[in-house]
Amino acid sequence: MIPLRLRSTLTALAATGLVALSACGQSDSGASSPGDTQGGATRDGDSASAAPGGELTVPEDADPDTKNYYLTENAIAACMKKRGFSYTPVGITPNEDRSAGEGKDYGLAKKYREKYGFGIYSSIVYPNDPAVLLQEEESDDPNDSYRSSLPAAQQKKYDKALGRLRALRKTNGVIQRPPKDGCLAQAERKVYGPPKSKAEQDREIAEQQERDKQAGQALNGDPQLVSLAQAYADCLRKEGITVTTTQPTSIADMVKFQVADQIPPDGLPGKEEALAKLPGEIDLALKDLECGKEFRAAYWPKFDKNPYVGGQG
Repeated sequence: MIPLRLRSTLTALAATGLVALSACGQSDSGASSPGDTQGGATRDGDSASAAPGGELTVPEDADPDTKNYYLTENAIAACMKKRGFSYTPVGITPNEDRSAGEGKDYGLAKKYREKYGFGIYSSIVYPNDPAVLLQEEESDDPNDSYRSSLPAAQQKKYDKALGRLRALRKTNGVIQRPPKDGCLAQAERKVYGPPKSKAEQDREIAEQQERDKQAGQALNGDPQLVSLAQAYADCLRKEGITVTTTQPTSIADMVKFQVADQIPPDGLPGKEEALAKLPGEIDLALKDLECGKEFRAAYWPKFDKNPYVGGQG
């Protein structure tokens, strides 16, 4: 999973066309004149996955997105070093807890739901538990500490060298792009290649949407999954649980969403109220897990062959 710290940046870059969808190994075009050298060299070993020289070691089993993230962090560090500043590449700490309740593994899901339910009210009862965090928390970024240690004038030079937008700004309705000569933009170009034209982006988006549509049709039209989803729904009704859909791509999240919909729109309840409601959520989560046991056992292997972004059952 890409850390929130960089994911927001990548989202903004993707919107402007700076991030391409395919990796392309190009040489760094950022051999610009060095900045003030007060920043020092890149620190060694600040990351748990750092290799000698301060670079991150890309995990052998990394998926393409994770690999590109690591390569981008290393490229930023190398670029900043050329400009006389320190930049510590920040690795990814995998957290499997949050996906345990989905039911891919029945035993893990049961253990999860016995304590957390669907992870809704338990996120208030256990506010610091990574298994139920409402959103991915940003870990302490050593680069923020390093920047804060610099004099004000150096901080401005650091920001210019890095070229990261600290807030999304629009000019005439167009999202502002990071400076092309900044290390962030140069690292993205090195890893992902040059920005794609709007026509290319539109074509790739359309192709992805078509693949997603076909995956959804394959799952929702699968006779075995349709039959198991009906049995799943019948079991839920016997437990007194309202069934609003029997669609294979939606049914496994249906009860969870019903619980979530009970949260008032103006904010989460306090801990005392959450404690009182958590047992009911756990009961529903366990009933849902048992009713959908056979369905999930058949669904997830087929989902892996037809990954559906529109709604993961």
